[in-house]
Amino acid sequence: MAAKKTPAETTPLDFETAMKRLETIVEELESGELTLEDSIARYEEGVKLSRGLTSKLDEAEKRIEQLVENEGDEKPHTVPARLEADESSGELPF
Repeated sequence: MAAKKTPAETTPLDFETAMKRLETIVEELESGELTLEDSIARYEEGVKLSRGLTSKLDEAEKRIEQLVENEGDEKPHTVPARLEADESSGELPF
């Protein structure tokens, strides 16, 4: 009997949808109402989503680095984008 695939395994999700799904998984895990098996399955799905989201963020950062040019130089070049967390909330600024 084949294992039931989770939503993250069946279709690639866009960034926002994947974030919402990950938030739902975290809420489900924190509720303490899942069985052990369901908790493990959600955790595995969450790890896969997290890795995919990190990859998408890395790709976006590379794209930003390619677009940002340092003004005033004769030879344009890219500089790394600085994404700093909001110190009060610990969240990124987007």
